[in-house]
Amino acid sequence: MDAQLVIGAGPVGTRTALLLAEAGERVRMVTRSGSGPEHPGVERIAADASDAATMRTLASGAGVIYNCANPAYVRWDTDWPPIADALLEAAASSGAVLATVSNLYGYGAVRGPISPDTPLAPNDRKGEVRARMWTDALEAHQSGRVRVVEVRASDYADAGANSHLARNAPAVLAGKTVWALGGADQPHSWTTTHDTARLLIDVAKDAGAHGEAWLVPSAPPRSQRGALGDLAAVAGVAAPKVRVLGPSALRAVGVFVPLFRELAGTAYQFTAPFVIDHTHTVNRFGWEPQDWQETLARVVEAARGATAPVASRP
Repeated sequence: MDAQLVIGAGPVGTRTALLLAEAGERVRMVTRSGSGPEHPGVERIAADASDAATMRTLASGAGVIYNCANPAYVRWDTDWPPIADALLEAAASSGAVLATVSNLYGYGAVRGPISPDTPLAPNDRKGEVRARMWTDALEAHQSGRVRVVEVRASDYADAGANSHLARNAPAVLAGKTVWALGGADQPHSWTTTHDTARLLIDVAKDAGAHGEAWLVPSAPPRSQRGALGDLAAVAGVAAPKVRVLGPSALRAVGVFVPLFRELAGTAYQFTAPFVIDHTHTVNRFGWEPQDWQETLARVVEAARGATAPVASRP
């Protein structure tokens, strides 16, 4: 049986590995530290995903390479290219399908819903990195050198992800003021890591889906203010007061905090509508995104668990 090689043990990588293992697949999970979920079907391996020689060795005998890596947000332009190149070469040498998790940054500022017909037109460095990764992979696919496919998710809403919504959950539960980045009132698509992992596996095993980028089915669009209000309603607390860190404020803070400087470059995703039209994906694979209320309930449960007092031992 071919092994399934999963790169990265973040929320999407972990969910992907567990879904595969629970389906009886043999999974190799690669991270720098050798971390990952404990499961008899998952072999955890410590390795550097940017090391092309190591990736070629680990990919030998693999049916699919799932690229769920997630370099530090402030280092995309330096850390992503060598990882992308190494995994593309590993897929080419082994014959494995390369299935990559991506996002919507490559589209830049858009007019209208993002669909399969929306061109890549990045307007920041991070978007340029993600767009170049896909164009390089697609060129290799079209030349017959490798088989590639990509899934693109919007901002994650669920607990355990690098989610602005989930990070605000403890403040919502405590009745404190919360912060919206860029703008609070424009419609925005929110995706779950559960749906992202599910689609990643679906597209990898569907040969007819290869050579395309697929938009992950996502919840009906909600503004940041609306999503935070929904979160409060699920928790049974009052809607929070929302303050906005607009593009200018993000740039000002970014002089001292590199992360905020990076966030300023993507503020366009919240100052105008930024939504997914996932019709093409739903028509192909036949399933809808997870229920929005259930997603928020998980966020609330996780936030309450994180803030619950630790019982003292007798």
